Amino acid sequence: NVHHKTAESVNYYLDQWLSKQPRHLFKSITFDNGKEFAGWREIANKHDIQTYFAEVGAPNQRGLNKNTNGILRRDGLSKKKDFRNLPDELVTQLMSYRNNIPRKS
Repeated sequence: NVHHKTAESVNYYLDQWLSKQPRHLFKSITFDNGKEFAGWREIANKHDIQTYFAEVGAPNQRGLNKNTNGILRRDGLSKKKDFRNLPDELVTQLMSYRNNIPRKS
């Protein structure tokens, strides 16, 4: 979990996570324009991933993110809720539900 929204922290955790995935599983990543993504080039080069940045004021360019947030909101996780205090059982249940939603292929 990224506890600090610094470029160093985000890069560290993103690198750790991507290193555990099969190489070339992901072809691209789309970031928003936050300062925490300032180290994007290091991640892109190390993991051979194309990176894109959503235009300011264009949330439709990050559709998966917005859809996922909407699903979590419907499950009762409001924007104001402190996620650090959620019971592990609830997180596991929501994760399982989210990861098993049928999708078109």
